[in-house]
Amino acid sequence: MSDSAPTGSRPGDFRQTLASLGVDSPALWWSLLYFFCLLTGYYVLRPVRDAMGASADVAAVFPQSAIAWTQARGIALGEFTLQALFTGTFICMVLLQPAYGALVSRFPRRVFLPLVYLAFIACLGFFYWAFTSALPGRGAAFFIWVAVFNLFAVTVFWSYMADVFDNEGAKKVYGYIGAGGTIGALTGPTITGLLVERIGVANLLLVSAGFLLVCVLCILKLRPFAVAREQAHRERSGEEAMGGSVLAGLRLVWKDPLLRALAMLMFFAVGVGTLLYNEQAAIARRLLDDSTRTAYYANLDLAINLLTIVVQVFLTRWLLRRYGIAPLLLVPAGLILLGFSILAASPLPALIWVVQVMTRSCEFSLAKPARETIYTRVDREARYKAKAVIDTMVYRGGDLSFVWLHKLLSGFGSNIVFLAGIGVAAGMAGSIWRVIRAQRGLPDGSAQPEPAATATESAVPSGRG
Repeated sequence: MSDSAPTGSRPGDFRQTLASLGVDSPALWWSLLYFFCLLTGYYVLRPVRDAMGASADVAAVFPQSAIAWTQARGIALGEFTLQALFTGTFICMVLLQPAYGALVSRFPRRVFLPLVYLAFIACLGFFYWAFTSALPGRGAAFFIWVAVFNLFAVTVFWSYMADVFDNEGAKKVYGYIGAGGTIGALTGPTITGLLVERIGVANLLLVSAGFLLVCVLCILKLRPFAVAREQAHRERSGEEAMGGSVLAGLRLVWKDPLLRALAMLMFFAVGVGTLLYNEQAAIARRLLDDSTRTAYYANLDLAINLLTIVVQVFLTRWLLRRYGIAPLLLVPAGLILLGFSILAASPLPALIWVVQVMTRSCEFSLAKPARETIYTRVDREARYKAKAVIDTMVYRGGDLSFVWLHKLLSGFGSNIVFLAGIGVAAGMAGSIWRVIRAQRGLPDGSAQPEPAATATESAVPSGRG
């Protein structure tokens, strides 16, 4: 298969080519490089973001006006750093949704995809200046921006993958692509650890920008494969502007049973992760000294990434092709329910470590690829607009809700936090069941043409029950 799909072939030839995707496919390798560079660039930034969120220097995190406002009201802003940052992140997500909706509605894919990443690169240039000039409030601004960047950049990536690969192709390659991202998640912190003391924080931002430039190259290289997929399935071309309302994503999520179920699944999945992460941090802070706590977290991330990549390479593809999405969603839910039940009885750091490794690795290696394959079977408006709402607004709305819920419950002890987590995990399991049932009504992606008229918002994508 050549690096660019031949544009003069018949749709039947495209279907045969796409159906035969394997580990030697250029589309797979460009996609894998894309995800590797994206997550490497993000994980170069993440330690800087986390350091800002954990900083005891309130003046380095928040602007002086915010500090003065809270002091005048007798509020110690340093005690609510994470809550304030998560709240700011959610507000930014809400404000950016119409801008993103306008972008994908009014510009074709070849324009808005590179534009998103070039905008992120420009922002890194601004933060390079902010850090070199010690701009007040840079910590909060950078923390919120990295959170926004992570969600928007990753959701755009998976939306594009659903353009490049059909359902059968996704089952074959998504595990490998996810493994490329996991390698990037290991590479990014390594780069930061090796370079931060030598070149400084500001220059690390330029390193991340370099990886994002490679992402733009990958977008351009994958464009012929996306066109081939659309011709094979007789879908409306992504080379045309999508049209529709800038708020169509919200309406689609509200009206469509499957998208509603995916939104609820995202909300509850974020909830269990947030409760577990925050309570783990509280217990580790209380029971472990600084050096032991550092080793605890380092070994945790290492174990999660190693288990994730093993499952992605050896199990994900086989399970998806043989059994579909059901086991990939149900197994993580079962492990979360079991883990929270154990922790409610005995919230020890070692047990939390084991539960974190099992649940997060299963999320990355099983549940995430399963959810993403669903988007290969819906129309482009759902793929780009509704998915962006779920992956950004719903995600950060869950973060915001459960970070404050944890603040409320933490005063009653770890057992109560994990008991509440059992209820959240049960809500997640119920949402998974609704997703599994709703996605059965989707077309299998074999060759259903997409309606040509999409200037107005579609209510329920065709083929859905």
